[in-house]
Amino acid sequence: MTDQTSQPILTAVQVSKQVVSGDAILPILTDISLSINPGDTIAIIGSSGSGKSTLLSLLAGLDLPSAGSINLQGQELTLLDEDGRAKARAGVVGFVFQSFHLIPSLTALENIMLPLELAAANNPVQQAANYLEKVGLTKRAHHYPNQLSGGEQQRVAIARAFACQPKILFADEPTGNLDKQTGLQITKLLFDLNTQQQTTLVLVTHDEYLAQHCQRQIKLEDGRIKKCFQTR
Repeated sequence: MTDQTSQPILTAVQVSKQVVSGDAILPILTDISLSINPGDTIAIIGSSGSGKSTLLSLLAGLDLPSAGSINLQGQELTLLDEDGRAKARAGVVGFVFQSFHLIPSLTALENIMLPLELAAANNPVQQAANYLEKVGLTKRAHHYPNQLSGGEQQRVAIARAFACQPKILFADEPTGNLDKQTGLQITKLLFDLNTQQQTTLVLVTHDEYLAQHCQRQIKLEDGRIKKCFQTR
């Protein structure tokens, strides 16, 4: 549930993104402004090419806008270089991607352990094992990604994202590479863990069922916010 008394965890003010293609300047996003409070669940929706993934990348500080400002937990991301943005994300931001992004040479357990070890967490083995149990994959702890189904790989990716207890989680088409039934299971898991940890969730999706689980939906059209509405 959103804490209405809190300061926003993330704000974007008149954010635009352009790319140069030959002699032309192509607008990808134009004058995007939004505010996200702690505990919000937000779905960014729209047709392919509407700028959804670009917006997610900017909000997460993975890329810089051409104009405008983005503030994450009091830090102005647009004033930071790449290393500075990485430091701003550390311990605050988690990611779940459509293509899982597991490290092929690491087991399921080791994939979850890696960010915990990088964050110098206490007892990363036990913490990783606990999250494997949460996603129902204890018996697959020592399997490598190529030994796991797509749904199992995404469950490992979700466990890895939540294990560091991020304050805000960005998910880019988390059910996009999965069949319908597996997608339903991943949706339930994602929101169950999100509720347990009271994480702020911002996701991009074409999946209407997934979007309807969010409190608010932001629809992009031609790089602009077409409408913003409460789902529930």
